[in-house]
Formats: sequence, C-alpha cells, structure tokens
Amino acid sequence: TTWKPLTNGLPAVVQANLAICYSNPKRLYAAVAFANEPGSSASRGTTGIFRSDDAGETWTRITTDTRPSGRIGGGDLPMPIPHPKQVDTVIMAATVSWKTTDGGKTWSAYKGAPGGEDYQNGWINPDNPDIMLFAVDQGAVVTLNGGRTWSSWYNQPTAQMYHVAADNAFPYRVCSGQQES
Repeated sequence: TTWKPLTNGLPAVVQANLAICYSNPKRLYAAVAFANEPGSSASRGTTGIFRSDDAGETWTRITTDTRPSGRIGGGDLPMPIPHPKQVDTVIMAATVSWKTTDGGKTWSAYKGAPGGEDYQNGWINPDNPDIMLFAVDQGAVVTLNGGRTWSSWYNQPTAQMYHVAADNAFPYRVCSGQQES
C-alpha cells in the first residue's frame, strides 16, 4: 500500500537493473542509466554501477570503469549477477561479461563474445556455484566448472527471436529468424 523511494546516493535514474545478493540480502547491486547525462545511446543516459550495503537505503558508485556498465548490443543495460556465496563477487552480463571479486573496485573480463553472443542475463547455482548459465541472444551457454569451459549454444533448441509468424498450412508452421545467427 505504500512505497518509499530508495535513491540516496543515486543520480536521477532513467533505467536500472537490480540484483540482490543471495548470501547477504542487504547487499544490492544496480546497473543504472543516468537521466541527466545523455550517453552514447541517445537519451538513454550514461551508465554506472552502484552498490548498497543497507538494503537500498544508501547507494555508492563502486567504479568509474565504464567497461562493466557498457550497454548490451542494442542498448540494454548490463545485468548484475551476484555470486551466491561470496558477497563481494559479482558478474556483469553484457556484450562481454565482467567480474569483480572485491565488491566492484576492480574488474576483469570474464567471458568474451567471439560467437556473437550478448550476455543478457545469468544464473549461478546457489548450492554449487561452479554451475552457471548465461542467457545469450542465441539461447544459453552453461559451465559446470566455474567458467573454465562453457557449452555451446548450438546444442539446444533455444534462441532469442524478434518476431515469430505462422503460415496458413494445417498444421501450421512457425517461422522466425534467430537473433544474430
């Protein structure tokens, strides 16, 4: 019935992706687009990564490194994916995924995109963090060893589609073009 803005420390925000840490629910990570600072994607705003250690009451910009806050492909914000057991470890799913293990002070490339993948989102198994999934334009990629190796998205009937159409046959056929493939 009532809502309270949790904006202390944040700029005026036009867009945000938020994640709650499984290991400490008071720790939040947010990728945000600043409403008052036009960015490279027209009026969608400059981007930054923020962290709250008090369930959103206050926010701190954790890095000025623009790489982990870079927009994905057509302009989507990256998605923070907190590690379920290590509160200072978070992966930013983006065109290239970036990882920090020190709460956002330093970042390193985690998984690149040689195959045209844009990492849209992800999941880390809370019981076994070596098992991870990245949702990509073509479907999904999976690791069972903490990211040392990844499956191909060619081995599964999943994909991102922009438009789907059915023809007039009976039974009808569904047609679509797969994103970036």
